[in-house]
Parts: sequence; C-alpha cells; structure tokens
Amino acid sequence: MRTLDEKIAHARSLGEGARSLSPLPFKNVGELLAAQVSSRPEQDFLVFYTDENLRCKCTYREMGEQVWKTVRLLQSFGISRGDRIATVSFNHSDTVMQYFAAWVLGAVVVPINVGESDERIEYILDNSGVKLAFVRAPYLERLAHLQVKLPNFKTIIQTGGTAQESYPHYDELLGKHSGDATVLPDVSLEDEVLIVYTSGTTGNPKGVVLVQRNLLTDAQGISEWHGLTAGQTMMCVLPLHHVNGTVVTLMTPLYFGGTVILNQKFTTHHFFERLEREDVNVVSVVPTLLQFLLHEKSLEGKQPSLPKFRHIICGAGPLTVELASSFEDRFGLRIVHGYGLSETTCYSCFLPVELTDAEHRRWMRDYGFPSIGVPIPQNEMEIHDEHGNSLPPDQKGEIVIRGVNVMKYYFAAPEINEKTFEFGWFRSGDEGFFKTDDTGRKFFFITGRLKELIIRGGVNISPFEIDEVLARIPGVDKAMAVGFENDWYGEEVGAYVCLKSGAELSEEQILEFCKQELPVAKCPKVVVFGHEFPVTSTGKYQRNKCKHLFSHYKAIQYPKKSR
Repeated sequence: MRTLDEKIAHARSLGEGARSLSPLPFKNVGELLAAQVSSRPEQDFLVFYTDENLRCKCTYREMGEQVWKTVRLLQSFGISRGDRIATVSFNHSDTVMQYFAAWVLGAVVVPINVGESDERIEYILDNSGVKLAFVRAPYLERLAHLQVKLPNFKTIIQTGGTAQESYPHYDELLGKHSGDATVLPDVSLEDEVLIVYTSGTTGNPKGVVLVQRNLLTDAQGISEWHGLTAGQTMMCVLPLHHVNGTVVTLMTPLYFGGTVILNQKFTTHHFFERLEREDVNVVSVVPTLLQFLLHEKSLEGKQPSLPKFRHIICGAGPLTVELASSFEDRFGLRIVHGYGLSETTCYSCFLPVELTDAEHRRWMRDYGFPSIGVPIPQNEMEIHDEHGNSLPPDQKGEIVIRGVNVMKYYFAAPEINEKTFEFGWFRSGDEGFFKTDDTGRKFFFITGRLKELIIRGGVNISPFEIDEVLARIPGVDKAMAVGFENDWYGEEVGAYVCLKSGAELSEEQILEFCKQELPVAKCPKVVVFGHEFPVTSTGKYQRNKCKHLFSHYKAIQYPKKSR
C-alpha cells in the first residue's frame, strides 16, 4: 500500500512508456531570465496595451533591470526565499515584473482575481500566509483592513494611481534600488513559485501549488509543440491571475526568447488589429472569446490580413464543434485545441500542429466533440474507470494525467490530495475518451465533468457557494446552482428553485438577492422553478438532471450588455 507521498511522487514522474523528454537547460526561472537578457538585450520582451489603447514597451535589458530593482525592493521589506506575496491587479506590465522578481528571489506568487468576493480574497490571503501584496490603486480599500486582521499580512505596496501617504508606492520605491544583476539565489527546481486558488467541489477554493520545474517544463512543452523560436511573438488577452495567461503567454515567450503583446483586457475591436500590427504568430484564447469575435458587428464582411499569423491556441473551457467550425470557416484561421488544468501547470495536450487540413478537420469535427489532441512529452494521459483501471479506446471514463508538469499538491488539504492522487495519477474529474490514429497516437476528447464545477468562460465556479446564497433567500425551500450549456461562455449559471408552501417569489427577486451576495460571473442568470428536487439516496444534489430545463437559454448572452 503506497503512502500519499509515494502516490504524488508517482503522479509527478514519467513512466517508461512515455516519449523521451528533452532535459531542461535551466535550473530555475532566474537562470532562464539572465540567459535571455544576456543574449538578446535590445529585443522587445513586452509590449503593453492599456484600456485607453496606449502602447508601451520594454526590451529584455529593461525588463531585467526592473526585475532586479523589484527583487531588491522585496528584500528591503524582509521577503526572502519561500515567502508568499500577492498581486491584486488587472493585467499590467508591473505585474509581469513582480512575478519574475518573486521567482528570481525564490518567493511564491499568490495571484488574486479581483473578481472574487472580499470574503474569498481574505480566505486566500490568510490560507496562503501572504506577507506582502502589490495592490493597484482601485483595490486598496478592499484590502486595507486585512493588514490588521490577518496575522501574516503586514505590507501593502500601491501600484498605479496617485501616491498616497498610507502606502509605499511601487514606482517611488523602484527609484531607490539598483537594476544591476547580482548573484542569483540558490533556487532549486522544486522551490514553489505559484499558489493558484481554483474553485473545487467544496466551498473554499483550493490552493494549487506549482514549483519552478512546473513552469519551466510546461513552457518547454508549449514552445516545442508549437514550433516557437527566438524572435517570434505571442499575444496575451487572458488574465494574468490565471495559469493560461501566465504560463502560455509569459513564461513560454521568455523560454523561447520571444516577445509578449500584453493586453490589459480582451476587446473584440482591437483583437485582429493588434495581431496584425504586432506581427503576432500565436495567440491563446478561451472559447468564449471566439464567440465574441464571431458576433462582433464591426468585423462583419471583413477578413483579417495576418501574413505572419500561424494559429490560435484554445482551451480552458468547453469548445463545441459548432463554435470551432464556425470560427475557422468565418476567419480562415486554424484553432489548435488543447486541454489542461491549473493542477497540471497549464496545458497537457494539443492537437498536432502539423496535421493536414483534412486531418485537422476530421479531429475537430467528425466525432461529436473537438479533439483536445495528443499528450505533450512532459506528461502521459489515460482514461481510467472509478477503480483506477485503464480503459480502451472509445470507452468513457475519467481523464487522468501523470508527468513532470503535475502540481506539487493542494496546499494544506491532505484529504483532497488523498482522493486526487488515489491511484498514483492526477485525477482530473473530467470525463473523456480517446481514439487512436493510424500510427497508434492517442487523440483525447473531453465529454463533460464527473465533478460538479461550472466552467464559465474558462473560470471554475463552485456551485456550492451559490447554493448557500440561494438557501438564504426567504421563501426558498430548496435550491441549487446548475451549469447549463451556453453558446457565449461555454456554460452559464442557472438556479433551480423549489419554493416553500405559500411563498411568492419572482425570478427577478431571486436574481436581485444573488446580485447583492455574489460577483456578476457567479450570479445565476436564469431561474427555473420546480416542485421535485432531484437528490441521490445520500442526499447529494443531482444537478445534471436539471440541465435540460435550461436548454432554451443556450444561445443567450448574459449579462445582456453592449460591447
């Protein structure tokens, strides 16, 4: 009988049947950064577009200087190897420098999604033991009281905005420190770099702990799979608090010596314009953004001219055959579909980029689901039954992953880790199957989830948090959150509600109550009333039995707003 540590070690290694893996040429992120700054000092590393369409850039040399200034800044506040810092920000070039400075120092970044509730932000800061946070000006008030409330959280450094007396300001502090490189700290591949909090099937989010090896090896896998080489350009339109934005479009370009086009946020009317202007080769998106682009009125009748563009990476949410085929046919751009989780650093598999048009079309359109592709060399994938046995082609089961990009563990969650690594593989909780091609390669497909997460626009949402809010509404007898298929976000949040006898509640009243308690993304958009409440013999909600009740709302975009 293997111990938990042995199971995790097995899940974080490659088996004898795995393809040969190129050795990592760097022993930590700091060594990678130093090598790239030295070899291409005047090449642009980062081009940043603000919401106001202002463009600013920095070279590898300038990036290296700001990173080293930030390293010394952190050290001046007592931050050292193994300490946790948070970033509370929208996408910004400052955040990029803060990430890399922490990793050079051997510190751990806890990215905060500003769309989370104040209660969950407090939980994340407390649970992870964050000592210092870089906080952009609009979010200072949300965190100020936590300096007194949380025992470890002692320092807030303001970024952006007009400097205030209450907080030291990032820009002013940088001016006090040298940007010269010095001896790199002795950071190992197993030093922690990120704790990414992701919603699970319990109320509180789980801290996914990633190490230096995870970032480097997944960046290596993405670079090599997509044939990315020095001087090429990737664009980031996804939030940096998510591993997709961080790993695919920050770490990966640094790994291959490329340039990053960072957007403060995704906008349909600037997307193709910036791909063309910046000679972007590859961009990473989630399915929701493809839907927005398809429905952008300003693009009607126009075909983007992108002579240097190669393909779109797409994952992190449900992609349908209908959406994928509509987008590829409309814009003439290839989607390289893939799959991965925060727990596997980011991507674990992709469609091969060298497929012919006919092969690509077959794997994307002919099997009811677009294939998520073939495992990258950094990991193996299988389909298991509930007892951990491998299943043959075409038989549905749980997608499981084993390899050097698998997380260290969930932070301070032994019971969840025991279940997650039960059979010596990482259990994804996602249902899927695989088919083999003529050469014996396994092409995987994802068909749904075994766990009850709602994935809205690539963001995991726990239904239990919403259940708790619904249960507090006066007049509600029983209620549950239901993720239903939606053309815009992959899934949307609905509420199935049974009222108490004699209670009179409208859909509008229920939705309004939820708006007072939940962020917009987590609020139910539709309420369906019923009298029968489906549960198992042990009282577990059977959400899937209610999904069909929301089928009429599949094509509607929520919240309804102009773009």
